[in-house]
Amino acid sequence: MPPSSHTPAPQADAPVTDTLAWFDEARFGLFVHFGLYAIPARHEWVMTREKHSPEDYERYADLFDPDRFDARQIARTAREAGMRYAVLTTKHHEGFCLFDSALTDYTSQHACGRDLVREFVDALREEGLRVGFYHSVIDWHHPDFPIDHLHPLRDREDIDELNRGRDIARYRDYLHGQVRELLTGYGQIDYLFFDFTYPGPHGKGPQDWDSERLLATVRELQPGCVVNDRLGIPADLVTPEQYQPAEPMRDDSGRPVRWEACQTTNGSWGYDRDNLEFKSPDLLLRMLVDTVGKGGNMLLNIGPDGRGGLRREDTDALATIGEWMDLHGRTIHSAGPVDPALGIQAPPGTLLTQRGDRLYIHLTAWPMSHLHVRGLAGAVRFARLLHDGSEIAFSTIDPEQKGSHTTVGGISADTVTFTVPIMRPEVLLPVIEVLLTEDSTPVAG
Repeated sequence: MPPSSHTPAPQADAPVTDTLAWFDEARFGLFVHFGLYAIPARHEWVMTREKHSPEDYERYADLFDPDRFDARQIARTAREAGMRYAVLTTKHHEGFCLFDSALTDYTSQHACGRDLVREFVDALREEGLRVGFYHSVIDWHHPDFPIDHLHPLRDREDIDELNRGRDIARYRDYLHGQVRELLTGYGQIDYLFFDFTYPGPHGKGPQDWDSERLLATVRELQPGCVVNDRLGIPADLVTPEQYQPAEPMRDDSGRPVRWEACQTTNGSWGYDRDNLEFKSPDLLLRMLVDTVGKGGNMLLNIGPDGRGGLRREDTDALATIGEWMDLHGRTIHSAGPVDPALGIQAPPGTLLTQRGDRLYIHLTAWPMSHLHVRGLAGAVRFARLLHDGSEIAFSTIDPEQKGSHTTVGGISADTVTFTVPIMRPEVLLPVIEVLLTEDSTPVAG
């Protein structure tokens, strides 16, 4: 992944098709960053941060023995967390491949006799999850990849000599060849997450990857595969990284675009032993609901350790989210933003999503007895707490009533007031499910 927030490219003009419907319905996926960088355990960019030469860095391949990498456990953890798809790093910027490639022996197959991508794909399918691959278009190990300002050898005095024999065309053939291997050797691939393009006088742009031809190859070999925007050309979705957009994402002309928030549990993508800045399950869950309420998906990352094991902080957080999703998953899966035709204003301390004729009010702050929601008058036929199905009483103000309730700063006639218990329910994020009347305008879900 890039070291900072990614600026998304515009989305393609192609209309939403059934082949992409699964992605919009899923809303929640697991990202898994694993590679040689898990052994030094100092961030996935350790090769370039510490300016290791490819020859020096290769020693980690000699030590690579992921005896605790359990693809079935990863897939089961994702499913139980309420995720519908998962994405594994087939190759990160360091150049080490987790699959059996005919184009290089710098692979997990050569290092430890295991095709981890194959194990991952098989495990996901056993759990009924969609299969996603991450593949870096950058490769700091490949001898033909030109040295630039991100490369580990960028400060060498003999950089001109080192670059003289490098040929981006040969590297491009290698890149395209490996993508072809991934898309022909593992059955149906549902999502391909490329990473990443950094154009400019000292970077690399779409022409270096021949992005148009690479995307065309994906469309030819895997017609139903969702492709992200990081080839630097329009594709199926944009991928803001490590930040939550303030509103639904749009292209330059103001049209909504499909998007996915790429987030980490602790700020690092690969295993970083000393990074203990873990987000709480409560925060991660609020980020997920916020994303869905703005029409996006959330891809939440974990980084297995140097033996391939999962960090307890990650599994505990995912298990906690999974308990909530077991009771509240309908507020996420196939849900999205509230239909603007309803004219609803979200009260302070709430996050809203909608699925068909169901409005979901997520209470990030528990109110004292009453929750007032403007714009809902005449649109509610029933309300309940979702975790246990218990009824929530609601009322509106009589438009003919005069008095302080209808004055400025009071309760307007278009407001529905929900009466909630004084005691906050013992769930991570309480939700009121509101069943809307037939004549209100639902979002297709």
